[in-house]
Amino acid sequence: MPAPVPGSSPLSPGAPGAPSEAELLAFAQRAADDAQLVSSLPLDPKGRTWMRLNGPGDSEAWLIGWPPGSGTGWHDHGGSHGALAVAGGVLTEHSLAAAMPTDGWKTLELADGIDRERRLSEGQGRAFGAHHVHQVLNASAEQHAVSVHAYYPPLPLMRRYGRSGQVLRLEQVEWPQEWA
Repeated sequence: MPAPVPGSSPLSPGAPGAPSEAELLAFAQRAADDAQLVSSLPLDPKGRTWMRLNGPGDSEAWLIGWPPGSGTGWHDHGGSHGALAVAGGVLTEHSLAAAMPTDGWKTLELADGIDRERRLSEGQGRAFGAHHVHQVLNASAEQHAVSVHAYYPPLPLMRRYGRSGQVLRLEQVEWPQEWA
């Protein structure tokens, strides 16, 4: 199974050798099923923990521990497509059912009916496209959750958003060197 290592140079999306969303999901599910890998992640009762993994085809992957009540806030993946799979516990994903523009805006008013919610339990996962905006939460008051996330190309950045009702506002851009 994947060993924690730094990423390598990415291929262009759709290029020969570039992993598809389905391949990223299959990788995330295999990694989530690897009990030895999952148990190697230290869990912290106060904050998320993570370990970087080598994904397929020069993709980037992360094993993430989610203490009770933790979440990501609204964000995108800087134009990368990806997948996530739950190795333990339950995660709730709130997402927007629309391809969001990535540049040229600071505030968007969202249409009615755009919100989606999924509960993903151990063994479940999902893939998503390059313009996916979501937040992921461990709503449990007592149980940690653990998941595997894979992205291609490796995350060039992440945009963080604030949300008030139907208004989505760009608040911050994070860069890979901030996640080391």
